[in-house]
Amino acid sequence: MARRTPLNEAHRRLGGRMVDFVGWDMPVQYSSVIAEHEAVRNAVGLFDVSHMGEIEFTGPGALETANKLITNDLSKCADGQALYAGLLNEQGGFVDDVVAYRFSPERILIVVNASNKDKDFAWMQSRAEGVKPVDRSDDFAQIAVQGPKAVGLVQRLTSVDVSKVGTYRFTEGQVAGVQCIISRTGYTGEDGFELYCAPGEAEKLWEALLKEGQQDGVKPCGLGARDSLRTEMKYALYGNDIDDQHTALEAGLGWICKLDKAGGFIGRDVLAKQKAEGVKRKLVGFELTGAGIPRHGYPILKDGQRVGEVTSGTMGPSVKKPIGIGYVPAELAAEGSTFDVEIRGRPVSAVVVKTPFWKKS
Repeated sequence: MARRTPLNEAHRRLGGRMVDFVGWDMPVQYSSVIAEHEAVRNAVGLFDVSHMGEIEFTGPGALETANKLITNDLSKCADGQALYAGLLNEQGGFVDDVVAYRFSPERILIVVNASNKDKDFAWMQSRAEGVKPVDRSDDFAQIAVQGPKAVGLVQRLTSVDVSKVGTYRFTEGQVAGVQCIISRTGYTGEDGFELYCAPGEAEKLWEALLKEGQQDGVKPCGLGARDSLRTEMKYALYGNDIDDQHTALEAGLGWICKLDKAGGFIGRDVLAKQKAEGVKRKLVGFELTGAGIPRHGYPILKDGQRVGEVTSGTMGPSVKKPIGIGYVPAELAAEGSTFDVEIRGRPVSAVVVKTPFWKKS
């Protein structure tokens, strides 16, 4: 039986179409994917992301222990700052992609993907040198408030001056009377916050955001819009665009891998060697110039031969083009390079374009 977030009944009351998502009963949409997508681009949308996992390191040595497990460098952060990072295997492939929060040198919280939570926790436990991680996932619900009107909405419900919370910074305070971690992060390409609270308070916070956000045109949003929004930004999805068989450099995520940081990280030496030799394949964004929509798993062809595959694809609601992400040989990765995507047995022409596909004008 699929697990349920603390907001499951709220989703059902709102008419959410529920699906099994990595073992969780989650809303894929409420009204339509396009309407929810456009609400986030133009106004504000709410997402239940309580299925994500939270793993904490506390006590003396927490910073040093956690920092050796991730590719980015928490030692260069201030307290109250968050980092996007990878957990890599010994071959430089992804165990997961994560966000690490530095509360202090003695408290680090790492947020992991729902599908990988148990695997990640076991991986961290077996490799943590010093402080042992604690799985805190059941102690948090998480609501993402995303869109150009997100800041105003959250501000009206809190006495915290959220304008002082910078991108990838966070603070703590009450929102709608609910104690929260208020994090200015997101997965949509829009401004906004992810609010972490106690599970028992999640429905109160959700309902307050919906009620107060009516004047902003707020919409509850499901997994469908979350996917189309992140695809337009070429944000990687674990299991599609990144996995244990592709390295961080191949995925274009070398910027989150600090090869020179003190203490290094797992997979560091493989990445250093690959960087020196040059990667053989790269993750690129492309748009179709022929008719069709690219989907995960579709073959990428050059001169009739399979050379790669689509990892994510959609008809971008904001860019109004069929767009995709996929791995291709390095020689086909330059902007303007052309290839075909096989769609239902026929080749459809495509061209590599600059990403993100969508950005504010």
